Amino acid sequence: MVEHRMVDVNGIRLHVAEQGSGPLVVLLHGFPESWHSWHRQFGPLAEAGYRVVAPDQRGYGSSDHPEDVDAYSIFHLVGDVVGLIRALGEEKAYVVGHDWGAPVAWHTALLRPDMVRGVAGLSVPPPTRPKEPPLVTMEERFGGRFYWNYFNRPGVADAEFARDTRTTLRKFFYSASGDAARSGEVKQPLVDPDKGWLDSMPDPEVLPEWFSEADLDALTESFSRGFTGALNWYRNLDRNWELTAPWQGARVTTPALYMYGDRDVVPAFPGTPELIRKLPALMPNLWRDPVELAGCGHWTQQERPEEVTSTLIEFFRACA
Repeated sequence: MVEHRMVDVNGIRLHVAEQGSGPLVVLLHGFPESWHSWHRQFGPLAEAGYRVVAPDQRGYGSSDHPEDVDAYSIFHLVGDVVGLIRALGEEKAYVVGHDWGAPVAWHTALLRPDMVRGVAGLSVPPPTRPKEPPLVTMEERFGGRFYWNYFNRPGVADAEFARDTRTTLRKFFYSASGDAARSGEVKQPLVDPDKGWLDSMPDPEVLPEWFSEADLDALTESFSRGFTGALNWYRNLDRNWELTAPWQGARVTTPALYMYGDRDVVPAFPGTPELIRKLPALMPNLWRDPVELAGCGHWTQQERPEEVTSTLIEFFRACA
């Protein structure tokens, strides 16, 4: 059974869900999610002999939501993972992340390889520091319409998403899923800054089979305090670029796994398909070639829970 508690970490309190015993596995969610996005992995991973822990990351759910935008830098986020591993009485962990959780997982392995048995990223590939700040780059490439730039406008997306939290989340989860992308065409996530994003998203009459009304209930409750903390992660993109200058050209050297859906918009971001093709050459300990899940959209571990979980278990055992 999944148990819940609060843990003091890195100067804040994190809500964590936990099940099982054995080597520690830390599961890091993305946007706009919570620990619940991993609920289908808990039982199988615990039964396979692992201690599974998924936090609500800072700014999400029942965890603390620092007010200062600067409190959401990549160093803070990695510090939370390092502090969590220590607070759980462990020295090392398998670290797995999806969406925004993936950069946190990758950077944990990059900055603290001594604490990472193996790292897995879903949707977002390992970091390569670009020549220019990402928000500046996307502002120029898409005329300010890329969703990162929309999120960077103080209070704007916060207000749009909070008007009807349940509808916001229902639209997000359907529109980025493999179900909505049946045509196979993956479009860049562009937003009219004057109209907002939600009006352009389809609103399904029936949820996909993998995403129940109960899942939507849990997610809606987790955003009862609004979206600002979660959006503050995006508002640090250029700051993260500045902070990680010392790691320009550095590579993740711990055993690594990358999985993504072929209908996910993130692997289609500018420059990302080329990066994915180069990963086997860039990462000395990449376990297998990148794993592509046919017909899968952005919500990797929720849309394909059995495939993701079984692949993770196989990867963990290969790392042991």
